[in-house]
Amino acid sequence: MSSPSKRREMDLMKLMMSDYKVEMINDGMQEFYVEFHGPPESPYQGGAWKIRVELPDAYPYKSPSIGFINKIYHPNVDEMSGSVCLDVINQTWSPMFDLVNVFEVFLPQLLLYPNPSDPLNGEAAALMMRDKAVYEQRVKEYCEKYAKPEDIGAAQEDEKSSEEELSEDGYASSDGDDEVVGKADP
Repeated sequence: MSSPSKRREMDLMKLMMSDYKVEMINDGMQEFYVEFHGPPESPYQGGAWKIRVELPDAYPYKSPSIGFINKIYHPNVDEMSGSVCLDVINQTWSPMFDLVNVFEVFLPQLLLYPNPSDPLNGEAAALMMRDKAVYEQRVKEYCEKYAKPEDIGAAQEDEKSSEEELSEDGYASSDGDDEVVGKADP
């Protein structure tokens, strides 16, 4: 019989060996970031997200907590906190699942088959039901703005740094000089 900490270690190693970039937050193997790419054949294709994973003490008997660090436009992801509403992670989790399942099955399915009837982002859910083409265009805009693979590779010191780098008008400011010369309307 293996202990939860041994299982956590094995699952983490399996995830790291599956070509996912994993960045530890602490040395207790309970919190880490994983680089996740949008599934092909979806409006999220080409996007890359930093996912925060927190493993509870009772893992694998209790599900991991999953959150997007950079913004994503999706009915089942809270735009501000990045928390994910994912039934299989929240309610139907089983110790038979592991961390690789989360990134190879659960998250891709979440992005491929959003559930607008159980939203965390009501605006995205309403837009998806009202006009799927406009919804998919908004998803792609978010991918281009917040989920560029090259931005994800740069390790962020903390979760807020990406928000602090953007000034109020949404443009990065390199020096302390906040003079806006020609500001285009969004």
